[in-house]
Amino acid sequence: MYLILLTSAVGFLALLVVSYLAWSILKEPVGTPEMKAVADAIEVGAKAFLKRQYRTIAIVASLVAIPIGIFYRDPRVVVSFIIGTTMSLVAAYIGMRIAVKTNVRTTNAANVSGAKAFVVAFRGGGVMGLLVTGLSLIGVSLLMYIYGDPNVIIGFGFGASLSALFAQLGGGIFTKAADIGADLVGKIENRIPEDDPRNPAVIADQVGDNVGDCAGRGSDLFESISDDYITAMLLGSILLLPMGVNAYVYPLMLGAVGILATIVGIFATRQWGKLKPIMCFNVGLFVAAGISVVGAYAASMYLLNDVRIFYAVVSGLMASLAVGLVVQYYIGINSGPIKKVAAASEYGSALNIITGLSYALQSPFLPFIFILIIVLFSYWITGGSLYGLVGANIGTDLAIGMVMSSDAFGPISDNAQGIAEMSGSSTNMEALEELDAMGNTTKAFTKAFATASGTVSTLVIFATYSQLVGMDRITLGLTSPIIIVGLLVGGVFPFLFSSMAIGATAESAYKIVEEVRRQFSEHPGILDGTEKPDYATCVDIATREALRQMVAPGLLALVAPIVVGVLLGKFALGAMLLGGLCTSALLSPFFTFGGGIWDNAKKHIEQEFWMKGTPTHAAAVTGDTVGDPLKDVAGPSLNIFMKLTNMTALLIVPLLLLL
Repeated sequence: MYLILLTSAVGFLALLVVSYLAWSILKEPVGTPEMKAVADAIEVGAKAFLKRQYRTIAIVASLVAIPIGIFYRDPRVVVSFIIGTTMSLVAAYIGMRIAVKTNVRTTNAANVSGAKAFVVAFRGGGVMGLLVTGLSLIGVSLLMYIYGDPNVIIGFGFGASLSALFAQLGGGIFTKAADIGADLVGKIENRIPEDDPRNPAVIADQVGDNVGDCAGRGSDLFESISDDYITAMLLGSILLLPMGVNAYVYPLMLGAVGILATIVGIFATRQWGKLKPIMCFNVGLFVAAGISVVGAYAASMYLLNDVRIFYAVVSGLMASLAVGLVVQYYIGINSGPIKKVAAASEYGSALNIITGLSYALQSPFLPFIFILIIVLFSYWITGGSLYGLVGANIGTDLAIGMVMSSDAFGPISDNAQGIAEMSGSSTNMEALEELDAMGNTTKAFTKAFATASGTVSTLVIFATYSQLVGMDRITLGLTSPIIIVGLLVGGVFPFLFSSMAIGATAESAYKIVEEVRRQFSEHPGILDGTEKPDYATCVDIATREALRQMVAPGLLALVAPIVVGVLLGKFALGAMLLGGLCTSALLSPFFTFGGGIWDNAKKHIEQEFWMKGTPTHAAAVTGDTVGDPLKDVAGPSLNIFMKLTNMTALLIVPLLLLL
């Protein structure tokens, strides 16, 4: 068991590097008083939102802990649940706090050079990347060391998934309600620039970038990797019984390898010659990938003495990197699809949306094919063992630290540009705009990566569930009404969930639009620059509405599998999990790619042609606004939805076996 302690030590090493990165960022100068004032307003708003959101999550988690304790009658499961919920939120909170302190320093660093700004912003993102992976590994490995049974730490993964869904939903609704309100009334109705200090919703928009793309996504990837560790240990205990404790240690050791590779990758991500920032990120990503391959080989041979599992791991890693290349093709600021959607904007909003929709519909194809390939390859290379799928799944996680770092880089660079514009700074705007465009691409990479990794993760969770309830031994065929009903019910739930999430964003956006219009109407001096807008009211409205609207879709993920399992049985629930996986795995990238395409088409028009305020630009803004709740609310939340439904099913297995 000493190897489990070794893996937790690597997690603590990640926290030491986090401390160094935070120190190196905080010692950077913050710039002018005007820049600091804007940054302080963003930080205050973000802290206020998370405080109220976490209070709501704590209430929900406390209520959920009661039936878990009554049903399991094992305090270890409840303790694991509480620890998983708490650590997920802590990782997201600390990472977000450093992100909001990095943004203004990135703005100021641009005065030195674009390269300096890039390094500061990416290392700020690196804090989140290492926090997520480090705390997850520490939590799972120490619980495994103390309890010695992966069955009782299912609660850790369930708690992480529960908090992640509410964090992602709440943060996503907040950020997109503010963004839509700011765009519709500011850009389209009054034709003022993005991040114009006269816009009452602009601070809420900047706050939303942090609580959605940073804190929300941090909780998302924390639960993803935590669930993968736990299900890998559960399946390992069933499929690799002769391996003993090594079956438990192996996924944790791969996690440690991923952390070490991420540390090197973060420091390798810097300005290399005249390469574009996105290519410099690719350098760091591939350096980390190379180290991961070497480490995975050593772990596979030492612990399992099976090179076939290593091949499965590498296939998962390669698939996750390939998804990144697909994202850069579809969403890169100068890619073919982006240029075509931008060109379609010249003919109005309808053609902008139709053209973007056509690319969004085709975008899930290649990532889905990659997933199918690694599933078949990992199963074949291991001679028909489900553990090959486990290896491929953990392989997709090896890059998670770098991917999360690049995701947090997105809101940092977005805020940096906003701070420069709102403060009237004469900083290097061209460099900040380039970083912002890269941030859009890397955020899209994270969401697409989360979908690809989450799909394989959900397959593993389902495989674990099927082993525990004996689905592999049933004689029911696909023509059985129980299986057909389960599949169809599972297929429709992601649509219902998406409808609720998008509708919640729209309702919240109505309130922001009304408030911004009210301020412009009642205080005409705001647009003249003689009056200061009331930023706090927009932040409060977005907070209140996001917290109110996030509960219903979140509860759907908890209630649906319980109702189906109790009413229709464990096999129907298994079919429901498969149906939900299929539609979620396709809907999520459709939403994510579509929103990213519309967003960067707008930025392409602004950067290449400077057509702000024209009908072409208005059409692009409309497309961007349509895509906002898709890419930042429904899309990423679906990744958690499909995993949480499966983790809920896994949690209630003892009940289902009694029915």
